[in-house]
Amino acid sequence: MRFTSDAVGMDVNAYLDRIGVARPGAADAEHLRELHRAHLEAVPFENLGIHLGEPISLDPDDLVDKVVRRRRGGFCYELNGAFALLLEALGYSVARVGARVFRTPDQLGPPFDHLALLVGTADHDGPWLADVGFGRHSTYPLLLGSRTGQDDPGGRFTLADAPDGDVDVFRDGDPQYRIEARPRALTDFAPTCWWQATSPESHFTRAPVCSRLDGDARISISGRTLIRTKGGAREETPLPSDDALRAAYREHFGITLDRLPGGA
Repeated sequence: MRFTSDAVGMDVNAYLDRIGVARPGAADAEHLRELHRAHLEAVPFENLGIHLGEPISLDPDDLVDKVVRRRRGGFCYELNGAFALLLEALGYSVARVGARVFRTPDQLGPPFDHLALLVGTADHDGPWLADVGFGRHSTYPLLLGSRTGQDDPGGRFTLADAPDGDVDVFRDGDPQYRIEARPRALTDFAPTCWWQATSPESHFTRAPVCSRLDGDARISISGRTLIRTKGGAREETPLPSDDALRAAYREHFGITLDRLPGGA
């Protein structure tokens, strides 16, 4: 597989500090797993910028600035875009690939609907499907070439061959998305990213959401509700005031907001 690069100069130590991980001694699968989980726990999946009227930029410097310096999160193009830069700086080979999300079991979204990563390691046991930008998904990277079930804290994942060399990803038997095997440049995702961030038909423009992995659980804010999920249990806590909502963003996601996103 051919890998592309959008590498940018960055403070790798600052990025690693952001996710609470020491610099890996090797660009191998073991450290990839550690980096993947740490990113999911530290950097939230969130669309607050869309509802705050902030520009969504896929420029590599802007991605690093948002995730590392501003200590924010983002949606798939931003999170996997930034994570790819970190992995490349650490010596991993990374292919950015487009994916089409299953809207229903029989209906796929458009091309470039999602950005995922295929990662090559120094121990040559991959490539691995890495995805820190799909909300609820696998905690650890998935072995791209495996066609047997892969058990993960996030569920049982299965990869299956699809037409034209594509690969379908299933979680607990439900189709998630179809990966296009051809590597892409990050700029290829810019038109769909713009549509996702601006169109009234995009589910990202409908309501603000912020979510991250929290150990074996997931913690989220949807609108004005704090949600904790673990296993099959779900606990909802209303956030009735602006102060309560701001405090929840600070406490659970490290996000300090001068103003609240529209729709919250």
